[in-house]
Amino acid sequence: MTSPTTLAPHRFLIVNCYPAASRENFDRSDVGHPHDLFRDVLRREAPNATTEIVFIADPDFALPPGTTIGDFDGFIWTGSDLTVYKTDDPRVAPQITFAKQLMEAGAVCWGSCWGIQLASLVAGGEVAANPRGREWGIARDIRLTDAARTAPMHVGKPERFDAFIMHLDEVVRLPDGTPLLATNEFSHVQAAIVEVGDGAFWATQYHPEYTLHEMGRLIAARAKPLVREGIFPDEEAVATYAAKMKALAADPGRTDLRAELHVNDDLLDPRIREVELRNWLRSIDARRG
Repeated sequence: MTSPTTLAPHRFLIVNCYPAASRENFDRSDVGHPHDLFRDVLRREAPNATTEIVFIADPDFALPPGTTIGDFDGFIWTGSDLTVYKTDDPRVAPQITFAKQLMEAGAVCWGSCWGIQLASLVAGGEVAANPRGREWGIARDIRLTDAARTAPMHVGKPERFDAFIMHLDEVVRLPDGTPLLATNEFSHVQAAIVEVGDGAFWATQYHPEYTLHEMGRLIAARAKPLVREGIFPDEEAVATYAAKMKALAADPGRTDLRAELHVNDDLLDPRIREVELRNWLRSIDARRG
């Protein structure tokens, strides 16, 4: 359990970026909804905050009734299984438009996975399919850059760490003037703060909000593509691997599973895993002050 960040009561809008069909599949496949993962973090780190959720990929997307952008202290973007550079997709186009509106309004955003791709695209960067294929489960040996030493996102983070991840696309070019904050051998861009005017979009390709249990659930649900892509030999192997992740999540003291899965405290301990999110929350307080 981490100590809650000292915050005045804040109001956050969680922007769920998955289309309705994908959310329904989450329910059928026993996968946690990403907005709930962020809510869990906020309950610990900003217990006095209020949160509302919108589903931006739905055709009837709108801000909560009676609200404007200025009514929220921060905007949290979840991951998505859409493709951000398919800008004519009616489920994607409103997300690009809204992200631009937030940046122009000087809003503060957090985004995991899809978030760094969206922020980069909106600010003039480039996103494409990763030629290495899917980075799945655990992103290994993420390294902070020299720029990260003077940036606020990774204060208190180890210089090298693993993190939860699941993606096929990647940022191939950050917007001009945006420093790269974290990288690894699989995906060059792992973290950045994209700034446009007074707007700031803190974003990671990895998922600080995920837990070992939730990643196990997601891997189990993605069995077919993981087998199709040659990552596992069959669906039984996927289920076995996912079950071991869940077992370790239930009993973090199991040194056998920690060794077999190559899982250390940077994944198990929220005081390390969620550093970036806590620092984002502190940045919002600093803006107020």
